[in-house]
Amino acid sequence: MASTMRPLHVLVLVGLSFGCSREAPSSGAVVQASTAAPANASAAPPAAATKSTGSLSDARRGFATKLARREASGEPAPAPPPNVLREVRYPAPPGDLVAYLTPAPTDGKRHPAIVWISGGDGNTIGDVWSPATRDNDQTAGQFRDAGFVVMYPSLRGGNDNPGAREGLFGEVDDVVAAGEYLRKQAGVDPERIYLGGHSTGGTLVLLVAECSDRFHAVFSFGPVGEITDYPPDMLPFDPSDAREVELRSPGRWLHSIRTPVFVFEGMEGGNAAALADMARASTNPLAHFLAIPNVDHFSVLAPMNELIAETLVSGKGDLSKLAFSQDEVNLIFGR
Repeated sequence: MASTMRPLHVLVLVGLSFGCSREAPSSGAVVQASTAAPANASAAPPAAATKSTGSLSDARRGFATKLARREASGEPAPAPPPNVLREVRYPAPPGDLVAYLTPAPTDGKRHPAIVWISGGDGNTIGDVWSPATRDNDQTAGQFRDAGFVVMYPSLRGGNDNPGAREGLFGEVDDVVAAGEYLRKQAGVDPERIYLGGHSTGGTLVLLVAECSDRFHAVFSFGPVGEITDYPPDMLPFDPSDAREVELRSPGRWLHSIRTPVFVFEGMEGGNAAALADMARASTNPLAHFLAIPNVDHFSVLAPMNELIAETLVSGKGDLSKLAFSQDEVNLIFGR
């Protein structure tokens, strides 16, 4: 996809820290990247020092992941309030997977739409409808408020879905399938389908952007560049297998991005160091990195999602208007 938008620059990339432990809301714990060394440091060098060749989609083709353990939730998704969200099943490679979807618009218009992937156990969906505090709002409710059709998909091994968690490998295909399902829903503008995610969800949507150009733009909050920056209990594969690690590490495949991608992180802890590594390593003009001072991994979400939603609605999907300046960011965060 061609783009005429101006590039973003990384803001104030100094004094970055790594990891935080803000308690997540009742919808599920958000697991932060470990501050410890990667599980296999020799097999997983830093994103800034390693770049894979070719495209991620080509590299994944024909590769069968080998899981060291099979993990699945087995718990049904809780029923959402019907006036806010409805439960649906969407077709994906493992079978039909559960998702939440906003009610179909009744105004006869086509609306922008977004697939949102939560952090922590992003394979599982839970309460994204209860009110959240301004400094820790992981619900992406700002898009619902702005009139978007919003889909929260669960993924393989999550809830009562078929399959097992793969540690951000097969889940890429599930997210693409969710986007295709959303594209066909009533009241959705098929030319304005976006993708967003936070923390582990941010890492996953970045991998999706490196494999597919089916989303109009992608918004990744707080991802890591190397999958082994997550603790071993989040990795159901063998982290000593260099190929398994490579295909799950988005910092190595930034050159594969073919649609506008915006990566955000607060500079107070979280995964700001990972953002800095990827920003230094990237030469792809479609990949934009924004580190925001004086906010953290969680408090960055609500104000930025409001700005993103307002920008997308006012620009009506025009990618030339899809940009976020330092002045805009300073204004919304009261700087």
